[in-house]
Amino acid sequence: MTRALARALTRARAALVLGLLAGGGVAGGCGETSDTGGARELSLAHFLPADHVLTGDMFTPLAEKLAELSGGRLTVRQFPAGALNSSAPAQYSILRSGVADIALAIPAYTPDLFPKTDLIAYPGICKTAVACTEAMRRARTALEAEYDAKVLGLWANDAPVLLTRERPVRTLDDMNGLKIRVSTRSLIPFIEALGASAVMQPGTVVHQSLTTGVIDGVAISPSGIGTFQLHEPAAYLTTWLPTSGLPFVLLMNRGVYESLSPEERGWIDEAADASLSMAGATAYARAGADGLRMAQEAGVEIIDLPENEIRRFEQAIAPAREAGLARQVGDMTAADVIRLFRPAP
Repeated sequence: MTRALARALTRARAALVLGLLAGGGVAGGCGETSDTGGARELSLAHFLPADHVLTGDMFTPLAEKLAELSGGRLTVRQFPAGALNSSAPAQYSILRSGVADIALAIPAYTPDLFPKTDLIAYPGICKTAVACTEAMRRARTALEAEYDAKVLGLWANDAPVLLTRERPVRTLDDMNGLKIRVSTRSLIPFIEALGASAVMQPGTVVHQSLTTGVIDGVAISPSGIGTFQLHEPAAYLTTWLPTSGLPFVLLMNRGVYESLSPEERGWIDEAADASLSMAGATAYARAGADGLRMAQEAGVEIIDLPENEIRRFEQAIAPAREAGLARQVGDMTAADVIRLFRPAP
């Protein structure tokens, strides 16, 4: 099977699935169609539920702004819930192969491809979605170079909390021997420095893993509590870990972008200005607050570490943090990239 045929079949399958869900309609890629009067329709793929907070706060406003700027000549059709590919780590691949024109990716799921972006999770950089997104904006030039695509948005969520099922974590000693799910490989040495073991798992399986005892805890941004219903298996929630946020990126196929006219590219650039990234951050901040409230209402015990325990956690990871700064990430060291995240003195 040729690549072109494979792509055509993938699009056709996605169109059929969404057509059945929506009660009709045909999906299209980037191109002019006879029934749109010469309009170009871009496909936007992601693996999140159709009602995810990013849909209402980021993807739909992007589509609406493009339609407004172009007078309806440039439109976006969303393919949520993995309609084009259900694997979160595969989203960058389907973008580059042309299956999707625009795609949401989590750089931490493929850290070998995006080691600089992944460093936003490094301890001591930021705690809130807005602060982490601002840090990524300061380093955007270096981060954009990692992507063979047009970067439309770069943002992050809040730093993770720790949800556990059997053992509450009130002190550093309580971490000893726990198996903790993490979202990014960058966190593994720090979780291990706290006395626990770390395992990477996609968010879609953590509910089952925590329920069945495959893992003892989940380190995840509070926005993930509602998305993955983690208030159901969790009994305890520790509100602080010595880590930072998880990065997200919205990308456009470079060939598709470059095939557009200068006017059309201008519409894309205007619609994907800095406010688009910040919309992702504020959406995750609100979802995080909702997640914490959901956990509390479900009876999950909320644990705030005292200052002396926070200092113990920070002291425990200090050697690993210092050693990690010398790690080479492309043409820079981790310390070089982290300096870009910081405000100018």
